[in-house]
Formats: sequence, structure tokens, C-alpha cells
Amino acid sequence: MRRLMPALLPAFLAATAAPAGHELDDRDLSRGTALYAEHCAACHGADLEGQPDWRQPDENGILPAPPHDATGHTWHHSNAQLFEYTQIGGQGVIEKLGVKGFTSGMPAFGGVLSDDEIWDVLAYIRSTWPERERALQASRNPPHD
Repeated sequence: MRRLMPALLPAFLAATAAPAGHELDDRDLSRGTALYAEHCAACHGADLEGQPDWRQPDENGILPAPPHDATGHTWHHSNAQLFEYTQIGGQGVIEKLGVKGFTSGMPAFGGVLSDDEIWDVLAYIRSTWPERERALQASRNPPHD
């Protein structure tokens, strides 16, 4: 049964929850690809591979940039969480949540990219994931009215 579960999970999610891509649907993937290359690839990698040892804090206590491919955790988060993290930066989110003693290296892009450009980058990132990760990530988004 345990071996069968990973194979059935995408079908189960599709049957029990309406996948909700919403904000990431019908986006300009070409523009998202170009914006990712310009603003994100220096830290997250040209192939979305992230920085080495991304799970281990550096000498300043800051985690390296994680991968955005299927090996990372980007797909574990809802669209709204990914947007906010990109727009106000990791430190902005941490401070908003009241978390103490943690520093994020993720800069805020709200003053650099428009909302539509942020959504295009996120849509590009999602477009690179295998179907399983896309389905799981979509299940984290509440249906819109």
C-alpha cells in the first residue's frame, strides 16, 4: 500500500480538490523566464538548482538560496505565500509573522518588479515542475469565487 500511495496521490488530489492555479494561469511564461534569468538565477541558479548546501546556514546564519525545481520546497507553498515572499522579501515575511532570531537572505522585489511580473516569474517556475509537484502545489490554493 505504501508504494501505491505516491502513484495515486495526484489522482486523489484531483478527485478531492479542485486544483487552483488561479494567479499562475494564463501568464506570460516567456517574460517570466527572462525575468527569472535577470533577477533570480544569480542566487537560485540558471536551472533553478539553488545554491549548494541550501539547507545549512552559512557563517552568518543565513540559509543559501533554495532550489526552485522539484528538489526544493517552493512547490510546498501556496501562490499567495510565494507572491508575498517575493514581493516583500523573506525578512519582510519573517518580521510580519513576528519570528525572532532568524534572518532571510531573500530580498524584496516589490520595488523592482510589478505584481504581474512577479506572477509571471512564479508561473515560469511552476511550469518547470513535474505534474505531481504542480498538482500538490495547486492543492494548496483555496478556490476563488
